[in-house]
Amino acid sequence: MGGAGRIAIISAGVGAGHDGAAAGLAERLAEHGYLVDRHDFLELLPTGTGRLLCGTYHRMLTWLPDGYQRLYAVTDRAARPGAVWRALFRAAGKRTLRALAPDTRAVVSTYPGASQVLGALRRRGKLTVPAFTYLTDFSVHALWVAPGIDSHLAVHPVPAAQAHVQGAVAATVVGPVTDARFTPATAGQRASARERFALPADAPLALLVAGSWGVGPVRRAAAEIRETGVAVPVVVCGRNESLVKELRADGIEHTFGWVDDMPRLMHACDVLVQNAGGLTSLEAFAAGLPVASYRCIPGHGRTNADALDEAGLAAWIRDPADLGPVLAELLHGPRGRAQRALGLDLHRLAPGPVTAIAARTRLYPTPDARPAVRRFTGRRRIALAAVTVAVTACLGVAAPLAHAYDETPARFTAVAHYLDGDGR
Repeated sequence: MGGAGRIAIISAGVGAGHDGAAAGLAERLAEHGYLVDRHDFLELLPTGTGRLLCGTYHRMLTWLPDGYQRLYAVTDRAARPGAVWRALFRAAGKRTLRALAPDTRAVVSTYPGASQVLGALRRRGKLTVPAFTYLTDFSVHALWVAPGIDSHLAVHPVPAAQAHVQGAVAATVVGPVTDARFTPATAGQRASARERFALPADAPLALLVAGSWGVGPVRRAAAEIRETGVAVPVVVCGRNESLVKELRADGIEHTFGWVDDMPRLMHACDVLVQNAGGLTSLEAFAAGLPVASYRCIPGHGRTNADALDEAGLAAWIRDPADLGPVLAELLHGPRGRAQRALGLDLHRLAPGPVTAIAARTRLYPTPDARPAVRRFTGRRRIALAAVTVAVTACLGVAAPLAHAYDETPARFTAVAHYLDGDGR
């Protein structure tokens, strides 16, 4: 497949999971001779709207988790985005077409908003090359599945089956893509990593992660892990420096902010405890760590926990009374050994996404010109500006959004499509 052409990947800087999947996919494609362009979907929305939506999602997870759970559940039953969002998608479609190089052979989305835009462009004939959705979550929200997408790529049969039920075309199991440094640790690597991070040399260590934003009841989970006496909590707070200070004040000694060398930290630990089911879980599988879901964040955090439990890849601990016994099983019992084997097989046995992308891409000739773009003029330009201002005003803070949803839920049929970040 060397010199096979140019592939565009559209992700979104919502948390770190979607971008992480895009980075892993880009690395695999480059290894097979493809040129890869990467784009951030938030920057393809009307000016400022993308970052505003990302900030609103962050605020809701932090301040109004119950409100986000309601939005996620309602939009999971929605048949299509609402009128406001369709207008924004159309605006993003124009920008997307302008961003694509003329010799692009295919476009891959790792974010549901981008998939909706690409699907619409394919249906209208504006995008003349294949469009793929790479499903980064283990559970598939309805708005991940966009009509017009040529193929949906899943990391496991469970999300592939969910996508199929949602109406996805060609839901194919291709497996995950993670950094090659995530591997099972040797005894020497384990000892070196513990020394590097100043961790206890012999105690069982439970690595507690809460995404790049450090959201959810992390302090409670860390305290409860410590109270079990089964493992010593090692907490990664992402970019939430306030949480780092609070945990250290709570006496959680091994607390970190953003960690650049997560492969090595996983080498030091014995089990992963997570609350979102995102990319970090896939990395833990590759590193040979058993995984538990505990005190999960609303929305995708809970549905991912359910799907991972169904797949046998991660135990979902719903009752705090079960925390100690389940951690002990994962650390020392057959349940942990079974999960390690399944996690490693997920990476070792799957064909990977490049083969599926290459197979469909070869059916299409190299485009010799950029797809046509119709400019916004006259009343259409004014209407788009009005929509952008209205959305910006409505979504500036989390509380007004939640209140508005309580009053008029029908207006928010696609919000969770944007809010559905990986939570890494």
